[in-house]
Amino acid sequence: MTFLYKSEPARGEHWKSVFAIREPDLAFHIWPEVGDPAKVRYMAAWLPPDDMATGYPNLEVLFSVGAGVDQLNLDAVPPHVKVVRMLDPGVPDMMAEFVVTAAMTLHGGLLAHRHRQDLGAWEPLPFRPVASRRVGVLGLGRLGSVACARLAAIGFQVAGWSRSRHAIAGVEAFSGADQLDAFLARTEILVCLLPLTGETRGILGSDLFRRLPDGAMVVNAGRGGHLDQEALLVALDSGRLAGAVLDVTDPEPLPADHPMRRHPRILITPHIAATAQPETSVEVVLENLRRLRTGEELLGLVDRRLGY
Repeated sequence: MTFLYKSEPARGEHWKSVFAIREPDLAFHIWPEVGDPAKVRYMAAWLPPDDMATGYPNLEVLFSVGAGVDQLNLDAVPPHVKVVRMLDPGVPDMMAEFVVTAAMTLHGGLLAHRHRQDLGAWEPLPFRPVASRRVGVLGLGRLGSVACARLAAIGFQVAGWSRSRHAIAGVEAFSGADQLDAFLARTEILVCLLPLTGETRGILGSDLFRRLPDGAMVVNAGRGGHLDQEALLVALDSGRLAGAVLDVTDPEPLPADHPMRRHPRILITPHIAATAQPETSVEVVLENLRRLRTGEELLGLVDRRLGY
């Protein structure tokens, strides 16, 4: 049997060295070295080969090397193949640190101060304590729940919204379509950590922006497809929104002449909020291989009906 890895080469080399010790009877190939395609039982990839469905007849599990699977065409994955997303244990803490940094950047008016510096102006902004700022997190899965707890710990008034009900200590919980308006109306800094599905694509658009308080700000660390970029530019230029921190865009990277690139009220980071680390992510894959052998439920098994 073979495990085929098709993603960032340096991580693949680390995985290969670990597999050689921990799974010596399982051949490990790094793309484009494949060996015999008929022997491939497991594949880890960001984007699998185009001929995955026809070229790898005995594939059993497709491991996404990312926390999401929106980059995959799930309809092209044979129904019998299990799809598993990466649940690296370090990613929630990394994401929470990014969200806190982004929220503090917006709360402290650092984008506005940077713009004033570019203009050569010395103009202090009014001070506002953290405890007076209302932050809301869209999405209360592994990433959102940890981010909410970290935001609450430093004093923000935190609320979270999700499709189904969640309970997080110190966080006001909203759920379902009927509570989305109330969640948005109280949220001054909106953080998007939703999975990207057909229902959530474009959710950060003009309709949602109108339901936020005047001068609200946005952090998108979910996926670029969540954001209607033109709607964001209109909302910022009209004063409806006051600022945005974007760790994800569509496409990535944006064209050099894209208007968001140099907008004074937008900070863009190159999709670095949370990245699975080679040392910890390989342990998750090895644990799932063990679970496959024992018939236990896999960590991160994707429900194709939901898309995550």
